[in-house]
Amino acid sequence: MDGTLIDTEKLNVRFWIQAGRNMGFDISEDEVLHIRSLDSRLVREYLEKNHPGMDFQAVREERRRLMKGHVDSEGLELKPGVNRILDLLADKGIKTAVATASRPDHANGYLDMLGIHGKFERIICTSSVENGKPSPDVYLYACEQIGERPQDCLAVEDAPNGVRSAFAAGCRVAFVPDLTEADDEIRSKADVFSSLEDLAECFDRLRTRCDRF
Repeated sequence: MDGTLIDTEKLNVRFWIQAGRNMGFDISEDEVLHIRSLDSRLVREYLEKNHPGMDFQAVREERRRLMKGHVDSEGLELKPGVNRILDLLADKGIKTAVATASRPDHANGYLDMLGIHGKFERIICTSSVENGKPSPDVYLYACEQIGERPQDCLAVEDAPNGVRSAFAAGCRVAFVPDLTEADDEIRSKADVFSSLEDLAECFDRLRTRCDRF
């Protein structure tokens, strides 16, 4: 969801850094990019190791407070091409689900706010599974919930930890860069698209064949 459907990752970077500073810790942009989509237990371990003395829960709650203030005053934006590809998939009878590391209240609230909640058959959060990304649990569960085999599903991701999760689950993966460009690892696990519009064009050509599928 974050960074793929909704343009929130830049905000997460901004507010993790600001929350850290407000609490006396210098969290870097690289650190925030590293923890994107990561299981919250691994996020805690990573940040507390890098910042001795950090009260992770307090910093996370401060980041959530800052994010809520921004969303309440400024709202959120969809990534370009979201409605086009979701409508295209619906027209083709392709099932869709969200598999996100966000909390259920955030996921449902954000998707409702932007008017796309009803375009998905299921909203799956990592709180529903034992292990978050990069473990495959959330994608395996999402596939189960829509009644499809992972190898018959395409996961659309913007973050390396999400790519690792979907690939480990056995899904085909499409990578649409947001804050991270594709490196050799990502290219070995995913087909790379410049945008959701680019991905939609590929789906439109599937009646013949898209050269990337």
